[in-house]
This record gives sequence, structure tokens and C-alpha cells, in this order.
Amino acid sequence: MRGVPTETMVVLSVNELIVNVDTEIVYRILWINKSYKVIYVIDVNERLALPFQMLIKDVEEKIESAEYSIQVDSGVFLKRKPTEKDIEFRDKAWITIKDLVNLEPEIYHFDKRKKVIDEAMNQYGIKSHKTFYKNLRKYWQRGKVKDSVFPDYALNKVEISYKKKTGRPKVNGKKGIVITPEIKNQFEKSIKKYYLSTKKPSLSFTYKMMIRDYFIKFKYFDESNDEKLVLKPEEERPTKRQFYYWFNNEYKNDKVTIAREGPKKFEQNYRAVLGSSTAETEGPGDTYQIDATPGNVYLVNRLNPNWIVGRPTTYFIVDVYTHLITGLYVGLENASWKAMMSAIANACMDKTEYCKRYGINISMDEWPSMHLPNNFIGDRGELASQGVNHLIEGLGTNISNTPPYRPDWKGIVEKLFDTSQEKIKPFLPGYVHEDHGERGAKDYRLEASLNIEEYTRILIKFILFYNNNFYMGDYVRSEQQIKDNVQPIPIKLWEWGVKNAAGKLKKPNIKDIKFYLLPRDKATITENGIRYKKMFYTTARAINEQWFSKARKDGSWKVDFSYDPRNMDVIYLHTNDEERYIPCTLLNHQDRYKDKTIEEIEQLLENEKEDFKGFEHTQLEKEVNLFKDIENIVKVANKNKEEKLDKTISKSKRTKNIKEHKREERIQRREEEAFNLEIDNQEKLSSISQQNEDIEEINPLRISIKQLFANEGRNKK
Repeated sequence: MRGVPTETMVVLSVNELIVNVDTEIVYRILWINKSYKVIYVIDVNERLALPFQMLIKDVEEKIESAEYSIQVDSGVFLKRKPTEKDIEFRDKAWITIKDLVNLEPEIYHFDKRKKVIDEAMNQYGIKSHKTFYKNLRKYWQRGKVKDSVFPDYALNKVEISYKKKTGRPKVNGKKGIVITPEIKNQFEKSIKKYYLSTKKPSLSFTYKMMIRDYFIKFKYFDESNDEKLVLKPEEERPTKRQFYYWFNNEYKNDKVTIAREGPKKFEQNYRAVLGSSTAETEGPGDTYQIDATPGNVYLVNRLNPNWIVGRPTTYFIVDVYTHLITGLYVGLENASWKAMMSAIANACMDKTEYCKRYGINISMDEWPSMHLPNNFIGDRGELASQGVNHLIEGLGTNISNTPPYRPDWKGIVEKLFDTSQEKIKPFLPGYVHEDHGERGAKDYRLEASLNIEEYTRILIKFILFYNNNFYMGDYVRSEQQIKDNVQPIPIKLWEWGVKNAAGKLKKPNIKDIKFYLLPRDKATITENGIRYKKMFYTTARAINEQWFSKARKDGSWKVDFSYDPRNMDVIYLHTNDEERYIPCTLLNHQDRYKDKTIEEIEQLLENEKEDFKGFEHTQLEKEVNLFKDIENIVKVANKNKEEKLDKTISKSKRTKNIKEHKREERIQRREEEAFNLEIDNQEKLSSISQQNEDIEEINPLRISIKQLFANEGRNKK
């Protein structure tokens, strides 16, 4: 039947690679048309390649005959850590092409492409078609992500000039000011400060205030002692036309209206109401909704059912176009980026492998979603994380918050929570019913018997039922869907959509997904290891390349890394090469950090810090007393010296026989310290005394301690 893939049929996705097995030519899929008949591809290795068209039926035939194979690459990577200059280069290149690359499929047609490129070149003051096409080609060949346009220093050493004028020259032939990123930032600040206000000032007023704030040559005071301003000359400041042009390109009417009227008034009086969120998407994978809710059931510990562990957090990810559930997370983490990143990773993974972990065997067509969407829509809290930025930059997907006052954008996933609970709650021990907490009601916590794995298994069973059997009577089918007799069941809409709607699904490498989801930080290479928060790690490359020896010799340095906050046994050092990262493990003597979360480790370090603070007073007191004891000993020694010192002996004589005195003292110390198990202390002392007398007869120069004290006693008398 038209529009429904068979079990053996390969469903192509954007960004997948088509490899010609014989010639080893590799093509990247850039775009798939709505009817699933035509794709645009580009040779990823050809220096002057441009997109061209292929028929899907031809590709499928060659895949079936093994002439072509389908692969997923690891995407763009850098050969070294990007510098600030590299990032500036990337951002400058990206801003010139970011609007064009979304003009699909027009950008792939030569005549239409030439027209929009000429307009963009004129807009950004770019003179060379070669430069523009090079950036477009990088974007297409390297995976359609922003990082694709980083400079490739291994192949291209050309220095990029940043002095080209942005915008058209003035009519009188004089060159206008270059609209640099710094000036654009000044424009942005001025718009926010003056124009986006409920006072509703004019754009002309905003321009004048911007000039006043940023383009003053100098100030002076007139005869009345009033401050006066002298503007920079015309050729050193942006014109009103440049300011207006930038504003019209950067600020949409809705954005301005919201700022000047307020978001609530905009939603009530100005927002266009054009239909549901489903109608605003173009096909499977265009937009995924993601949301979390606390589960209404109490769970027990996996090993000890006597331990009630509380209520789990459940994340559902739903494709807006088909309402197919594409991702799931069930865990004890609160709603957070840590939990959300697990749900996103689940949406992109092979569901046959996922279900197998829970003892459920399914075929690929029962749960076919294993893709990255074009857009994620979710709640504001979790999506404020820095992990979002890494996912956007690394994989090219867009992530945004749910628009305020737009319940239709969260309605699908929120309704799904209600549907899931309604179906399964009669069977769940420990389910929290509406009378929970009322006087005389049961304590549902005591009825808990499911652990988290068993509850997850139940939700997987529900998802398989929902995706394959849930008939959505209120789903508004398109005219073509009605003609093709597509039932409003998620799996049927998905199967039809991947063949007939716009190709928005992207086939990711699951390792890359996980890597870009992880939070990042900086560690320090030291002579003792790779240090982060008092933890020390190592890796084979560090040892082979003698990082720690270099750190001891030349000093430490910082490195970027990623980590899973749920277990800090391993961190992932960024390499900026084809490996992307190097796993680093805790050193053996760091056992106290094993199997701990980042929160547990931070708490441990904080407790140690508090313990030390509590001991500081005691330690100071003990140290002061130590100093006092030392002073007392020295005081006694000084007193003894003063009492016994023969001041008639000259300084030179006192220092003359130090070696001889040391030898005699050493002999006596040996006698006193020697072990003798046959005699008691008194006998030992007598023996030592006798030995001293014998030694005196042998060495008449030696004066025994006994004689010395005896002579001193007589002198005192």
C-alpha cells in the first residue's frame, strides 16, 4: 500500500550517508521531499561539490542490490581546541548563511540559489562567491551544524579579513562604517534599553540615543558650565538606514509587540490563532514535545521491598505530528537536565535494544523511532541548562521553551500523562488516589510493591499499546491522509509521514548524542593527575604523552571535559579530533569517590571543609601550647647554660674541638641507648659509669660527665 514501508524497506533520514560500495563515493542526504520521492544529496569529499537530486526509488533499489550502503557518521570535529579567533571566524561565517540554509529546497536549485546568495552577499558586504560557496559547502558536507563552518587549518591557511564592509555603500560613494559584531551588540543593547519599552518610544529616538551612548568623540563644558557632546564624524558612525536595516532583519513584529505591549496582552489580543500544534508541524521529526511529571505511585527498593523509595519522575517525549511516543525516562531524579538528557538519549536509541533490557522483545516496526528531531519543545526549567547549548552546537537540533500562554503546545504530552495513568492505575499497588491524605483514607505508601524496573516495564507495555493501537478520534487528518485511508493511530501516521511528509528525521550516532548531552567543565592537568574538585584522574594517553611530567616541569594547564553527574568514576576529556573524547578514570588512591554522584562528592568535600573549620580553634590552641612548651624548654636550657658556662674560656677555644666533643658524646649516647636484656637499669648505669672511668684512663684528654659535675659542685662550695 502506498505510503507504508515494508519491514525490509530502508527509511532514509536527513544527514545519513549513502556510500557507493564500488566507487567509495559518499553522499550526505540534505533534504527529503514530502512525497518521499526525491532527495537532495552532496558528495562529502568533492572539493567543489554542489547539491544534486536523486530519486528515492533508485537509491532503495541500489541498497537492496548492495550497490549502496547506509551509514551514520560522527559528524564534524575539530583537529584542535578552537581559539577565540576560530570561534569569531565561525560565527561570522555562520551569520551569512544561517538564513539561507533553511530555504529548503530552494537553496538546492541553481537559479534560486544564485539569487539568494547574491542578495546575502550584498547584505553582508561579501565580494567573493568562492568564499560564500565554501561556507555553504562546509555546512552541507560536514553534517548541517553550526560548527561545520569552523576553519579547517589542516587544509586551508587563508587568513580571513574582518575589515570588509557589512551592507551597501552610501549613494554618494562614500564608504559607511563597518557593522561589526561589537556595533551589532550596541544596536541590540539600545533596542532593549530604549525601544522595547511600554513607553513606546520611536525607532528614530532609539537611534539617536544609541549614537549618544556609543559614538561621542569628546565632551566639553560651555560658558554656563553645561556639558556638551561632540559626535564622531559621519563616516565613523552607523547611519540611520543601517540601524533600520539591522532592526528589520533581527526583530520580528511579534517580538516587538510582546516587549511593547506585554506578553499577556499580546497573547490575548495580538497572537494569530492558526490551529493546533500538530497543524503547525510538517512531518515526523519536525518537533518533539518533552515534559515530566511525578508518578502517582510509590515504589520499593529493588533489593529490599521493605524500603519504600518514593514516587518516580516520568518523562515522555512525543512527536507532535504523529503523537507517537518517541522517548521515555523513569527514575528517581527530580525534573532536571540530568533526567531530561536520559529521556533525549532514549528517544534517539534503538528501541529493540532498550526493550530487551527489560525482558521485552519487539520488532523494529513496533517502535521505530530512533531519531533526533528538528526541534525540541519543553519546559523552561530543564531547558535552561548549558547542556542544551552543547546539543544545539554539536548536533544542529533546535531546543526551545514552551511559549507562555500556549497550552496547545504542551497539550499533547500532558494529555498523554492522563491517558497513561487512566489505563494502568487500577493495576498499580501503591497508586496515590484522589482521597490520599484525607481522614480515614488508606496509606497507599504501605501498599507499594513495584520497583522501578517493574514500573518501567509497565510503562513500556503501555507505550507499545498506545503507539500501535490508540485511535485518536480528535486528530485532524490532512486531505491526503484521508485519501490514503491513514488511520489516526500514532504508528500509522508515523509510517505514512516518513514516506509522504517532509523529511525532518535525523539518524544520530547514539554515542555522539550522549556526549553532547553531558554537562561540561574544566579540569587541570597537574603533576599528580587530572584534577577536578580534589578528585584525580588518569588515562593512557596522558601517561604515554607524559602530561604529568610536563605539568611538573612547565606548570599545570586547563582542559575541557564532560561528565555524568550521576557517577564520577569516569570523565571524558575533549580531544577535538576524530575520537572526540578520552575516558579518564579515578586514580587508585581515590577510592572514596567511587560510585558517587557529583552532589555526594560536593557534600563530602563540604563536610570536610566544615569539619576542618570546627577543628581550627582546637588546632590553633594546640599549636599555641606547642610554641609555649618549646619556649619553656629553651628557657631552661638557656638558664642552665648561664649557670654552668665558664666565661674564662675563649670563643675560639670553645669552637675548636667540636668534632672531638661530638665523637665523645656519640660514644656515650651509644652506651646509654644500647639494648641489654640481662641487666636492669641500675646495673646498666653502674656499668656505664665504670666504662667511663676506663675510657678516661685510655684517653686522658676526655673529661667524663661525672667528673665535670663533681668539679662544678666543688667550685660552687
